[in-house]
Amino acid sequence: MRAILLSWLFLAFASVQAAELTLEDYARPSQFLEIEISPSGKYLAATSRSDEGNIYLNVIDIKTNKIISVRHFTGRDSIGSIDWANNERLLITLVRDIGALEQPVGTGEIFAVDADGSNARMLTGYRAENEKTPAQVINYLPDEDKFVLIATSTPNRRGSFSLVKRLNIETGRTRQIARAPMRSSGMITDNDGIARMAIGIDQENDNEMIMMYRKDEKSDWQTLRRYGQRDGSFTPIAFLPDNKRIVGLSDTQTDTKAISILDPETGKEQVLAHHPKVDVTPRFSFENGHLKEVIGASYEYEAHEDVFFADIKDVTFSGYIQSLKAAFPDKKIGISSTTRDNSILVLTARSANHPPEFYLFDTKNNQLSFLLNGRPWMKPELLAKTKAIIYKSRDGLDIQAILTLPRDKEAKDLPLILLPHGGPHGIRDTLEIDPDAKVLAQHGYAVLQPNFRGSGGFGREFLQMGYLNWGTTMIDDMTDGVMHLVKEGIADKNRVCIYGASYGGYASLTSVVREPDLYKCAVSFVGMSDLNLMYEHGDTTESQGGLNTLEMYIGRDKERLDAQSAIKNLDKLKAPIFIIHGTEDQRVPLIQAEVLRDELEKRNHPYEWLVKEKEGHGFYKPENNVERWQKMLAFFDKYIGETEKN
Repeated sequence: MRAILLSWLFLAFASVQAAELTLEDYARPSQFLEIEISPSGKYLAATSRSDEGNIYLNVIDIKTNKIISVRHFTGRDSIGSIDWANNERLLITLVRDIGALEQPVGTGEIFAVDADGSNARMLTGYRAENEKTPAQVINYLPDEDKFVLIATSTPNRRGSFSLVKRLNIETGRTRQIARAPMRSSGMITDNDGIARMAIGIDQENDNEMIMMYRKDEKSDWQTLRRYGQRDGSFTPIAFLPDNKRIVGLSDTQTDTKAISILDPETGKEQVLAHHPKVDVTPRFSFENGHLKEVIGASYEYEAHEDVFFADIKDVTFSGYIQSLKAAFPDKKIGISSTTRDNSILVLTARSANHPPEFYLFDTKNNQLSFLLNGRPWMKPELLAKTKAIIYKSRDGLDIQAILTLPRDKEAKDLPLILLPHGGPHGIRDTLEIDPDAKVLAQHGYAVLQPNFRGSGGFGREFLQMGYLNWGTTMIDDMTDGVMHLVKEGIADKNRVCIYGASYGGYASLTSVVREPDLYKCAVSFVGMSDLNLMYEHGDTTESQGGLNTLEMYIGRDKERLDAQSAIKNLDKLKAPIFIIHGTEDQRVPLIQAEVLRDELEKRNHPYEWLVKEKEGHGFYKPENNVERWQKMLAFFDKYIGETEKN
């Protein structure tokens, strides 16, 4: 088994001998994305990305170690995910990319193909022969070879009622078996394939979510719970094997998201695990393709941690995960797929200082075999080092942040780049490789990525503290992070700049008008300069849900939005600005950059300008990111580089 894929990957590894990583290395996207083992263990299906950006599906016969089929799509179509529907047939979901900072959008098309590349067929979507509505798989029916369950819907202004159908993965024919009890809802089935839970937005009240439930397929649907936008909620994941209780993530009884078990018949909820500072996620065991038990919890605060429960039945599967965790003590371990009998597990091991690696674990022989590295050219010993830190905000909050330091410099009086994340709400920076942070640190800069109030993952109260405060206390949290590093002696107070994308770009502009004597320069990448313009331009307000969310996040008070917009406060500005944008950005349209440029020109204020055609909300093309970094580094070096130290 150790030899699997080695011949296939030889060329990918053979050329990796660089003494230092280049900007091209960082701009190059992950070469390998996903690996799924077939239920019988006969094949591996892997998605890989070419230098041109196309995603390919490669199917490898494990016994012969040969690629038996390759498939990719053209134009804007790309592979989103892959899953084995049975021992010989794969299902592929298709997506379209809309911008580097946004998740690809699912098209609702499901494509099927046999392992050897034959019998290819579009099963759902406008190009399908039978089922022409968009769909997603909601149950792979592990005990059936020819069918999966899908939920279909036809989007319209008011939303549509999802239909649950049995889909024949050979012919593409479908048969309806259930209808959602409300519009625009997601459906969850039990282990017998019966749709018994629906989650959706109340059509009469866009600010309220409804969870509905039925005891069996003959029973009427009943409203189980309602949640306002600011309320705690239970988010169901799956029915447990008893088909009675549901495991989910919940903050109805805790501020942070806990792992909970809900009994819908009684309405009682039992918290299995929670952390007072951060959200937790469940660790599951599986049996014959079905979820078997919750065996533990994972969370990330000062490091990535796993907790395993003692009072469980499936001690064998738990033992597998615990042994793997011990083998990779400083990495996050994930199980991406298993054979039906759990004899072979496919796992990933990754960290902020190590690109993702894929392994096979033979549980019968207790043998671990290396498969491949997602970014084989990115040697861990060449990466700047990243860790989590905790500091206090001026009003006493604990702020978790990610700090990346140059590999070959003493952590003392370093020039600092503050790098706030986008979003901003519900998003957080984690202990994963961030190319921006690694590039800047490799070139001598300390990089701080604060999870300021409003960030996700630290509890409902912490999240909602950011509402209406995009340009006030959220910015203060970032400034407090800078001052913490200055106090610790890590950062030189006289050499600080700020850079961010999307909301991070907005935060960069807002920070330099709020703290004109602290920051020596700022870079705004696809950032907003005028909050009021968000109601006039951009795709956020194209749906009622998006409009409601924006109103909750920033409000409608024009005076407050002006006060929190850099464009209305440029008379306070001292720092030079570098504006970077894409002409096809629909989330934050180019006008946000253009109005800022025009106002800076009126004031004869120093600025730099980089706008790329055919780029959206973030740059996709590697060569554009290389150019962006080259010009950013020159910009930072000019104002806070070594020549500016004295």
